[in-house]
Amino acid sequence: MPALEPLLDQYANTERVFELGCGNGSTAAHLQAKGYSVTGIDPSASGLAVATERGLDLHQGSTEEDLAARYGKFPVVISLEVVEHVFSPKLYAERIHDLLEPGGVAIISTPYHGYLKNLALAVTGKMDGHFTALWEGGHIKFFSRDTLGTLFQRVGMEEVDFRRVGRIPQLAKSMIGVYRKAG
Repeated sequence: MPALEPLLDQYANTERVFELGCGNGSTAAHLQAKGYSVTGIDPSASGLAVATERGLDLHQGSTEEDLAARYGKFPVVISLEVVEHVFSPKLYAERIHDLLEPGGVAIISTPYHGYLKNLALAVTGKMDGHFTALWEGGHIKFFSRDTLGTLFQRVGMEEVDFRRVGRIPQLAKSMIGVYRKAG
């Protein structure tokens, strides 16, 4: 939240937000407490059960469906630590583009992978553990700033902000890209 809130303050001139991959509703609950109206989806029934206990109105769904037809368009879409779990990043980016109003912004976070971080993982012998294939439901895609930016550029969006968060920038834990839909 400390990294997300300044971006919402800077880029979201609205209270309406769509959260793609809302999990158990922790981010949605925080945003609602700040006055945002949050619509969200997640494929996890168990996560959504926790969200329902919190009194949140979040829904089961995924990028496999036409989300804009179901929920409409939004000035802001947030998706935190989700893209690395999806089988089709292209479809994910297309769904986000479709959910956005013209001129709207998407705030996307994912674990950061850059040359120095990957080199540090290799030198310290932690590469195999970091990129493990044994984590059920774990990360199946790994992004750098360039690959994440290219993903959204291909669906007609431009990067308007980028930040590394957690640790020192060269070894950042995550990155946040802000992408604007033309309009």
